[in-house]
Amino acid sequence: MTTVLIVDDQALQRLGFSMLMEQHSDLTVVGEATHGAEAVRKTAELRPDVVLMDVRMPGMDGIEATRRIVQSGGRSRVLVLTTFDLDEYAYAALRAGASGFLLKDALPDEFIYGVRAVAAGDAVIAPGLTRKLLDAFADRMPGRTPEQERRLAALTEREREVLTAMATGLSNTEIAARFSLAESTVKSHVSRVLAKIGARDRVQAVIFAFDAGLVSPA
Repeated sequence: MTTVLIVDDQALQRLGFSMLMEQHSDLTVVGEATHGAEAVRKTAELRPDVVLMDVRMPGMDGIEATRRIVQSGGRSRVLVLTTFDLDEYAYAALRAGASGFLLKDALPDEFIYGVRAVAAGDAVIAPGLTRKLLDAFADRMPGRTPEQERRLAALTEREREVLTAMATGLSNTEIAARFSLAESTVKSHVSRVLAKIGARDRVQAVIFAFDAGLVSPA
């Protein structure tokens, strides 16, 4: 059973998401919050698998709430909900540690898939859309820090190649084909890359690669 906390200041939105999840026996809504501060408190109290997080709310917004939830080190993973696919707030939420984002007008099947994927530890942003986001806001990215240098230095040459391929939007299957590797081997490389650079998931690894200047928008 996957437990979900819904965070949105619009009652109709919360009701719609809740009704959708009630149709699936493996999903259950354990609570709702109307603003960021309440989301942080209820996440600590309820420890949901997934927090559906709106970004534009009065008081503490979804970005700050996401940052605090992630920094708490708890098990809950944040899935951002936004109206626009290039919403600057959604991008900032990813940098704050969210595991991905969905558009509020996503199809029901896409929405349910996203919740399940995040609960399973995956990211739900398609590689192409990740690249689109990063390209749009690349000019805001800082230069490489000493800490990023240290993490990059911990990677083997192959792991660095895999990270670069991930950042350019390639799937595991495509990475396997590029380097003539078994897909299981690629999965192992990806797991080691995530561990060494301190990324929670694939999306965070891609953001790290851009932040560190390993790849740059073309």
